[in-house]
Amino acid sequence: MKLRVTLAQLNPTIGDFEGNVRKAFEAIDFAEENESDIVVFPELFITGYPPEDLVLRTSFLKANLNALEKVVEYTTGKNVTVIIGFIDTADDAYNSAAVIKNGLVIAKYYKQLLPNYSVFDEQRYFKAGDKGLVLTFGSVKVGVNICEDIWSPIGPVSEEVFGGKAQVIVNLSASPYFSGKPQLRREYLTKKAYDHHCAIVYVNTVGGQDELVFDGGSLVVDPAGNIFAQGKAFEEDIFTVDIDVEESLRSVLHDPRRREFEHRIDKSRIVNVEIGSLRKKTKKIAETKFERELENEEELFEALKLALKDYVHKNGFKKVILGLSGGIDSALVATIAKESLGAENVRVLLMPSQFSSESSVTDAIKLSENLGIRYDIVPITKVFESYLNVLERVFEGKPFDITEENLQARIRGNYLMAMSNKFNYLVLTTGNKSEIATGYSTLYGDSAGGFALIKDLYKIDVYRICRWYNKKHGEVIPENILTKAPSAELRPNQKDQDTLPPYEILDEILKLYIEEEYSIEEVVEKGFDRKTVEYVARLVKINEYKRRQMPIGPKLTKRGFGKDRRMPITNKFFE
Repeated sequence: MKLRVTLAQLNPTIGDFEGNVRKAFEAIDFAEENESDIVVFPELFITGYPPEDLVLRTSFLKANLNALEKVVEYTTGKNVTVIIGFIDTADDAYNSAAVIKNGLVIAKYYKQLLPNYSVFDEQRYFKAGDKGLVLTFGSVKVGVNICEDIWSPIGPVSEEVFGGKAQVIVNLSASPYFSGKPQLRREYLTKKAYDHHCAIVYVNTVGGQDELVFDGGSLVVDPAGNIFAQGKAFEEDIFTVDIDVEESLRSVLHDPRRREFEHRIDKSRIVNVEIGSLRKKTKKIAETKFERELENEEELFEALKLALKDYVHKNGFKKVILGLSGGIDSALVATIAKESLGAENVRVLLMPSQFSSESSVTDAIKLSENLGIRYDIVPITKVFESYLNVLERVFEGKPFDITEENLQARIRGNYLMAMSNKFNYLVLTTGNKSEIATGYSTLYGDSAGGFALIKDLYKIDVYRICRWYNKKHGEVIPENILTKAPSAELRPNQKDQDTLPPYEILDEILKLYIEEEYSIEEVVEKGFDRKTVEYVARLVKINEYKRRQMPIGPKLTKRGFGKDRRMPITNKFFE
């Protein structure tokens, strides 16, 4: 006995109801053609995720319901059962899944566990549901739940399996990416399936949405905890699988632990809905797909590509521009931009000063030529000198210091924003997480722009990804960029390490202090020099005001700056 399920791993756009519905129609047609019993969409597919304060607008909620109605009408005369995410508005707003069959909404499920941590604010917007949902197809029972519901050790999944006798769990998800998350998700879901002796169909959304990237990677896991189907990473994917429901029974017979829990479940919390019998299948489906797992550098690269592509296209831009310094950070940003948008949609400015080394210019030119992107050399020396002349009297008696260094960065920022205004380019900033954490950047200078692509990528990871890219594509990024000492080149013989600890040390301290919330003392106990740790922690604290004024960029680590880490600027606490 087999349940045939189509997983519609798609990339919705928030508020693009017409576009999202069109994608839904295509997936429904695919599922119907493949004689699927069910087609499953991601969490809040109709609206896109996360809709944030749009949920507070009744006009948005009505548009979402109108879009759902179009999907309902489209199913008329079709045999496939559609499970799709939307916002229901019964007595409040609910993060919901609609179960649709032949022109009717036959059941609804309201998400029970609303995450309110990290980047999530669902308790701000939604009321929690309090009942599970089990659909019956002949003798096959399918539990339905949404994202966070499956991540709890107890709750909806246990209730639907132990109380509702579900043999298959269908989970609609919008699970944002961070480095290592796909592997964590696979490990968790396989354990979940094994513990509950049920198959799991996990459908994750894909795409970039402001600070978030959704990596897809939808999964089907059998009751023994084996993944037997996996969707593409960072791409849309629609695929169909046959699930052997009798495997669940075999698992129970060989491992009867689940029997011990059935009597503990409040069965009044389960809504049971009869759908009808399983469809007769006359058509064979393609071989079970299993997309390869990506190594970490490729995973990060693909996340950045998708984040940039969707931010640019979904916000109405076509082309981007950035400053190419001859350093490693701008080299990576330019490379990702070319791979994401195409060389014809990327332009760079080389903006040398009297402090720029000859190799920086030649390295930047060589990279531009290797990538096939347009570059223009626009020196800043004369403009910088004019600034110094104008400010000479008011600066009287003051030596050259960080003020003059920042002037250079701000001139470059002005150049890039002028190009943005003139040609409607989106300006990409090139600062990495190590620099942004410690304030090693200039407000209204190198931090000025529309999208901070690598703001959540540590410096050591920038090097790691560049080396991976060259290994795969040949020496696109000149070797000199990878081997020379990093420098802002804002004064003679300047090096990053004049101001910051070596990045190998700095980044490890930052990970412990920012992502793990270790105290200074706890970081020191890990073997780091106390003065260095105190210095780094102080830099992180005093530069909070800078970070608040920087453009957004995609979250790549467990804890990124922005909506993921919210520290007060005015704050006297320091360990």
